[in-house]
Amino acid sequence: MIYLVAILIPPLALLFKGKIFQAIFNGILWFASVVMFVFSFGILSGLTFPIWILTIIWAIIVVKGVNDDERTQQIVDAIKSKD
Repeated sequence: MIYLVAILIPPLALLFKGKIFQAIFNGILWFASVVMFVFSFGILSGLTFPIWILTIIWAIIVVKGVNDDERTQQIVDAIKSKD
């Protein structure tokens, strides 16, 4: 479900995973790309899609990294509890 949020609203997915500063910067880029898409600012309209895709990829990579870190920590905790 978090990956769907990362595709639709990337800054929100980063906030859900606790990455506040990344969410702010991602939100600025995402909002700028949405505004450029809506108003089609001439030469800048060519940057709309790449920036939007960049924010999505960024959010997915961060969400996957946080999920992997959580899984690794669970494994480490399980190993420590056996000792």
